[in-house]
Amino acid sequence: MLKLKSRNCYLRALEPEDLDFLYHLENNTDLWEISGTITPFSKEVLRNYLDNSHRDVYEVKQLRLCICNSKNDQVGLIDLFDFDPKNLRAGLGIVVLESKDRNKGIGQNALTLMIDYAFSILNLHQLYANILEDNKASLHLFEKMGFKRVGLKKDWIKSENGFKNEVLYQKLKSP
Repeated sequence: MLKLKSRNCYLRALEPEDLDFLYHLENNTDLWEISGTITPFSKEVLRNYLDNSHRDVYEVKQLRLCICNSKNDQVGLIDLFDFDPKNLRAGLGIVVLESKDRNKGIGQNALTLMIDYAFSILNLHQLYANILEDNKASLHLFEKMGFKRVGLKKDWIKSENGFKNEVLYQKLKSP
C-alpha cells in the first residue's frame, strides 16, 4: 500500500472542500512572484480546476497534492510539474503557508514523501527545482534534501524592485 504519510504530515489529493484554502493560497500576492501569477483566480476557475484535479499525471503532466499536518489541517501544497515521462523527469515545487506549522519539519517531510513517490512509483530519473536566489529558506531546504545547484538563471524573474536570479537545482535518482 502506498503511504504518503510521515510523523507530522501527509499528502493527499485535492478535494472539493479545499476550494477556500486554494482560493486563499492562489490569491496570496506574496506568492505570485514565484508562481508566475499576475491576476487573481476566481472561485469558479478554481472549482473547475478541482473538478479536474483527479486526471492522471501522464495526461496533464502535473500532480498537485495538499500537505496536511497531523491535525488534518491544510498547511501547504506540493507539486510535480512539467512531468516528462519520456525523459523521466519533473519539476518539484512546494509552499508551506506562514503559520505555527512552519519550521517544524513539515516541508522536509512533505518533500521526502514526494521524492520517494516520484522515484519509486513514477520511476523518474531526476527532479529539478527553480528557486529564487534570495529565498534562503528554500535553498537550504532543497540542499538539505540532496538537491545540487546546477545553474543560475540571471535576471530570470521580474519583481517590483527589478530582476531576480533563479537557481536551478537537480536531484538524480540514486542507483
